[in-house]
Order: sequence, then structure tokens, then C-alpha cells
Amino acid sequence: MATSKKTFFFGEDHLKAGLAIEIAKGTIKGQISAKARKRIRASYKAVAQIVEKGKPVYGINTGFGPLCTTKISKSETKILQSNILKSHSVGVGPPVETDIAKLMLILKVHSLAKGYSGIAEATLDRIVWHINNDAIPVVPSQGSVGASGDLAPLSHLFLPLIGLGKVRYVKKVISTAQLYKIYGLKPLELGPKEGLALINGTQFIAAHAVKVLDRMKACLDQADIIGAMMIEGLQGSVKPFFKELHQLRPFKGSIHVATRIRFLLEGSEIMEDHIDCEKVQDPYSLRCIPQVHGASRNAWLHLKELLEVELNSVTDNPIIIDEELTISGGNFHGQPLAMALDYACLAASELGNISDRRIYLALEGNSPGVPKLLMEETGINSGYMILQYTTAALASENKGLCFPSSADSIPTSLGQEDHVSMGSISGRKAQKVLENVEKILAIELLTAAQAFEFRKPMKSGLLLDKVHKMVRKNVAFAEKDRVFSDDIEKGIDMIKKRTIIRTVQQAIQRHKLKIDSPYEDHFGAY
Repeated sequence: MATSKKTFFFGEDHLKAGLAIEIAKGTIKGQISAKARKRIRASYKAVAQIVEKGKPVYGINTGFGPLCTTKISKSETKILQSNILKSHSVGVGPPVETDIAKLMLILKVHSLAKGYSGIAEATLDRIVWHINNDAIPVVPSQGSVGASGDLAPLSHLFLPLIGLGKVRYVKKVISTAQLYKIYGLKPLELGPKEGLALINGTQFIAAHAVKVLDRMKACLDQADIIGAMMIEGLQGSVKPFFKELHQLRPFKGSIHVATRIRFLLEGSEIMEDHIDCEKVQDPYSLRCIPQVHGASRNAWLHLKELLEVELNSVTDNPIIIDEELTISGGNFHGQPLAMALDYACLAASELGNISDRRIYLALEGNSPGVPKLLMEETGINSGYMILQYTTAALASENKGLCFPSSADSIPTSLGQEDHVSMGSISGRKAQKVLENVEKILAIELLTAAQAFEFRKPMKSGLLLDKVHKMVRKNVAFAEKDRVFSDDIEKGIDMIKKRTIIRTVQQAIQRHKLKIDSPYEDHFGAY
């Protein structure tokens, strides 16, 4: 995900989701290159010439949306650009996470710096200043329909440029006026087209997609590790993961997951002990891990590919090719990402769904040596029974969130914008589903670790043994009932911090192991 390069050049370098995250973290610095500045100046000059000649061009010397036929005088073009930020700042709801807003700034600079938007250098420099000084605008989460760009959230994002709005600075929310007083800065006067260029675009949707891609990748990787632990705990068969099977149905995701599971189970005494048992086959939640986890990985890969195109695109309107050619098009429409995010949302939900089924399976007591409810003395103790209630509730909630937002469209702007993507809702919803999946996986991690204990003194393979020991450093084996919510919170913390991923990676590096998946690169860096 990371790069050895310490500087990213907006408008020139190729942006990926992982790079955007590194810039947001501050581990890579973003700046505008000399080559990009030349294009930016040329585009800004072209807009100035359009204003001077008085030829009607949408958003430069006309009104917006249904007011596109209303001519704006030369003297009023600058007022028009400030007014659009004010009038379109209509967002409601709790603010988005600060890192989402910061990603929006990063993605917007990169798009505008390509030199097709008529933006001023000084405006882009001020946005980069906000990024580098962690003075991040407060952006409400609701109000975008995902076409004509993410108008409302982007308007709030750029209110600080004209001295309005609020920012989160040094962990506090303050007014832009207070921030500018600290640094001795003054509000900018936006030139023709600048306000429209700032708020037209898909950066709210794309920023959410960056987070979804990162968060979903972590869930996918951890689901494989935890699923492998559950296979050991319940002594499932390793045969469903043989490459000979998956070569007959060669989906990238299935082959990769099957390879990972074999890799994780390698050297396990527990699996060797089970090799000659009389059980014919396992339930689907164990046997079909490659097919189910793999399908979700394919959805992740689809989002990754589309998002990379979007991150390096110009998505505002109109596009300034040169003084003679301006194009009012639809590059701001969020449909490409909206549909991919809805697909990813469903794929994430399914990851939680099958995880809940494995948890239930572990409680049944049908695996020799593993007691019902994962506790020896039940009756007075309920064991892990009620933890599965929580995962059932979370899995059910996720199913309700899977209705595709992109299937809906409500006309806006008096019919001028008569088909919209609702992609902003797709992004927010996918985030909520992933939050629930993290909780489900945390409970499966605790459940798998509990089942694992009943296989002693047999040993696991190297990698899963390390994971189990790490879990036990945080959560003790449960011999009797206790307040399990405390355990769950510790499990969620491990999942969110990706502790088990790091544990496996460190063991792989220390022992110089190598996974033999032909698709490692596809599902690796992003």
C-alpha cells in the first residue's frame, strides 16, 4: 500500500487509494509540481478570456442548474462563485470523520491540478495548506444525491476558503475566522468558475470508497485467518481448499482464499489428527469459505479497479479544454462508484453473514471434543450462547442495509438533474456495514480461540499458533460465565487495529515464508 517515495505530485503522479491514505496520514507529502502549475495557469487564463469575450459558458457567466440560461454580467462573475458555496452549503446530519474530509481535500486537489477546471493556483495552494496543517473543514454527512457532484458536502468543505464554515484543528472544532487569526490568513476572492469547480465532483463518494477499500481489505484478510482458526477448532477438512478443486472453477478470489487457508493451516497437528476421520463433508460455512470469501474479494477487486480510474479523473463541469472548447458533460455523475460501492456493501455483508454461521456451528457441540456452547459446565453457565445473538442481530441489520442506493433516483434542480446516483448514500452505508462486520469478526475470533483450546495438547501450525497466543494476551479462556461484552470490546479493538494481520505478517517475515497464490498482487497493495 505504501510507497518508498516521500512526495506525491498532485495533478501529475498516478494516485491510488493506499497513496491517498498515506498522504492523509502525513507519511507522504503532497505538493503541486511545476508541470501541473503550468497547466493550471493556462486553464485559469482560458476562463478569464471567456469572461472577457462574454460568450455564454455554463457556470462561468451563467447561473447554475435550471438557471443555466440566466446571463451573469462580467462584474458579477466573482460574486456568483462565492454565492454558490454559500447557497449549496445545505448539508445536515453528523459530520463525516475527519480523515474522510481530509481525503476529500486530497482527491479534489489532484483532480483540479490536472488543469481542466479553470481554478487559480492560489486556491489550490490554500487547499494544500489546509491538508499540510491538518486544518480540516467540518462536513455534514447528509445532503448529497451523488450527481452534479457531491454539491452540499463539497460546499461545506470549501467554505473556509472564503472565510466561512468551521474546521477541526488540534482536535477542536473552531470557526475559520479563528483559524485564520492564528495564522494571519485572509479569505480568498474566488475567480470565475472557481466556486463551481470546487463543488462539482465525486470526492465525497470517492473518499468514502477509499475508506471502504481499505477497511474491507482488512476484514477480508482477517476473515480468512479467523475462518482458518475455526476450521482447526472444529477439525474441519482441508480437502475443500486443495488447488485441484479450484483450478476447475478458477475465480481469482476463490483460488486466492483457498491458497491462503492452506498456507495458514500448514504444519497443524490438529488437522493431521483429523485426516482419517469418517466425516464425509463439513457444513457450507467451513467448506465454502473459498467460494464465499472469494466472491467478496472479487467485489473488492472490482471496486479497487474502478476507484483507481476515478481517483485520476477530472470530475467537475464544465471542462475547460481551451479557450475555444468548453464541454458541459456529466463526469460528475457518481453512478460508476455508486454501483461498485453497493456491490462492495453486499459483499461485506456476506462476509459477516457466513462468519455468524460459523459461530453458530461452533456452539452446537457436534464437533468431537468441543463442548456445546464452548464450555464444559453449562446449565449454570450459558457459555458463548448469547454472543451469537449479537452476531445474528448485526448480520440482520446488515441485510437491511444492502438495498442498493444506486437503484434509486429522485429528480433535482427542477428537473435539470433528472437522474442522480445516490452514491454518497452507497458510500456511507458500506461504511456502516463494515463497522458491523468488524464486530461480527471480533466475536468469531473469540469463539474460534475458545474452540481452539479444546484441541490441546495438539498444536496448531506456526501462524495460527501465533494468532492464538496473541488473542490470549488480550482475552483469557472462559471456564465460566463473565461479562462477555468486555471480551467483545477487546476483540473489536484487535480487529480495528488489525492486530492479527500484523501477527501473521511478522511471523511470515521472521520465518521467511512465502504464500504461493498466483493472485497475491491482485489482492495485495492498493
